[in-house]
Amino acid sequence: MQENNTISNSTSFALASKVKDYFLLIKFTLSFMVVFSTVVSYLLVPGISFNLLKVLLLFAGGMLVTGSANAINQILERDTDAMMKRTSKRPVASGRMSVIEAWVFVFIAAAVGLYIMYSFSVEAALISAGSLLLYGFVYTPLKKVNSIAVLVGAIPGALPCLIGWVAGFGHGEVHANWIGGWILFGIQFLWQFPHFWAIAWVAHKDYSMAGFKLLPSNEGPTKFTALQAILYSIIMVPVGLLPYLNNMTGIVSLWIVLGCNLYMVYVSVMLFLKMDVKAARMVMFSSYFYLMLVFLSLYADKA
Repeated sequence: MQENNTISNSTSFALASKVKDYFLLIKFTLSFMVVFSTVVSYLLVPGISFNLLKVLLLFAGGMLVTGSANAINQILERDTDAMMKRTSKRPVASGRMSVIEAWVFVFIAAAVGLYIMYSFSVEAALISAGSLLLYGFVYTPLKKVNSIAVLVGAIPGALPCLIGWVAGFGHGEVHANWIGGWILFGIQFLWQFPHFWAIAWVAHKDYSMAGFKLLPSNEGPTKFTALQAILYSIIMVPVGLLPYLNNMTGIVSLWIVLGCNLYMVYVSVMLFLKMDVKAARMVMFSSYFYLMLVFLSLYADKA
């Protein structure tokens, strides 16, 4: 009896460890944020009401496609991940998961995820496939070549908004208006620059050791980097007005989004003045809350 219990406990532990590894492989927290914007963008489409089954289906499809892209990233960067403290415990980098197993997951997850996206619309599936390829096979290797990788990576990072929007129109609906989707794309596209540069600032030593070129200045965290964060935060202010001006949302969300954008400008300015890791972390954490607050307020105030 005791031996059976030991075997059972061992099996449960192994299963839990494997599940944890897959959560790490898809970068669950990051994927969740991406898919969150997909779902909210879908719900912001005129005439779309909340349907739990469709929301869960869209969430599952988004998680599978995004997770497969993140898995490609970890497969291709397994050697550099092993060099950095913050990524050395990832399943492929640490050797707990084989490259073959990770590739099998990529193909299965991508195929199922894209099929689910196709069930909403062919446009959603095509944009999802393009985003997956751009992130996995262009952005990932470009990170070691030039800091323009951040600009390239911001495109697949914002496309989930457009994917969610076009998913709301169904297959080939001729009346589909993509303006709202591009507005949401613009908000998330610009948001990524202060967000990602703050992360690169905090993890600069690790990134530099691994050969990644992610900050706009070759000299590392400088006043120029902080100025770039301020610039993109300022551009976010007028872009944040567009959902209201395009009659997507009401006046309440306009003020909430405006307040969030001005706060992002504030924390970016503080980074310029203080030039330290603590200020960079403030930008980083503020950006996490920004995305949630902005998209939830837009949905709650849907016109």
